[in-house]
Amino acid sequence: MSKKTYAGIPEEYSKLDSAKIVLIPVPYDGTSTWQKGADKGPEAFLNASENMELYDIETETEVYQQGVYLADAVTENSSPEAMVDAVHQATKKYIKRNKFVTAFGGEHSISIGTIRAFNECFDNLTVLQIDAHADLRKEYHGSKCNHACAVYEASQNTNLIQVGIRSMDVVETTVMDKEKTYFAHEMAIDDTWMDSAIDQMTENVFITIDLDAFDPSIMPSTGTPEPGGLLWYETLDFLKQIFADKNVVGFDIVELCPNDTEKSSDFLAAKLYYKMLSYKFQNEGVEDEFDNSFDNSNLNKNTNSKFNEEDEY
Repeated sequence: MSKKTYAGIPEEYSKLDSAKIVLIPVPYDGTSTWQKGADKGPEAFLNASENMELYDIETETEVYQQGVYLADAVTENSSPEAMVDAVHQATKKYIKRNKFVTAFGGEHSISIGTIRAFNECFDNLTVLQIDAHADLRKEYHGSKCNHACAVYEASQNTNLIQVGIRSMDVVETTVMDKEKTYFAHEMAIDDTWMDSAIDQMTENVFITIDLDAFDPSIMPSTGTPEPGGLLWYETLDFLKQIFADKNVVGFDIVELCPNDTEKSSDFLAAKLYYKMLSYKFQNEGVEDEFDNSFDNSNLNKNTNSKFNEEDEY
């Protein structure tokens, strides 16, 4: 993936030192089991972003002016475990620099690394998973870092809330907290699910969005499309409330599986990413100093972490 600025923004808004936002592309597709191509997702997302209007009508902002640094892609693919470790280290490096860190995959296994980093840096973390699939297997195809295991670790170590679920294996029922799971078939007839989910969140929230959470009528280009998914405005409604009520500390978006003949999915992913940034920063002036309020004392609380504060990259 050639180096460029995010969305073609002027270079003055793309420098690491002054940017409030960091975007980490992770073009990884090592464990997906049906349609391949998620490794092409970041490039398709970035290409679509270059053709997107940068004024957000709803928030009346141009969030790119807060500064968006496009980090080098994490290209480690020697094993799922090595990839997760590389994502974890890259994510944590930028959190430590007091950036609002985001990532774009790649398949959902990349989120094991992003979530691990945020959980080490923020107290009492809620992980909001918006997804068609439960992804709660402890191990799959010989690895704990498979895409089917994307939030198992989060289920054990964070306040995991799952939204949009409509496909899972029976073994995952033994792990799932059904009080904090919002199944698509129930959401379709329940007007209170958004408020209920937000009430269950702690103050610090990390959001992981698998694009197959969306209905395939608006997001066909994903590796495992499932009927009965979320639509655009209800999803934005939910996200807008979360950003207003909670401290969203970062997010990732995964599982764009682009194809040559259908570009609307690429553009949906681009708009979704920009919308989430717009919600996060809509009340913050460009000149305001950003403080993501991570707790330095947490940086090494996970003894399994291979990351040391002295590490330089």
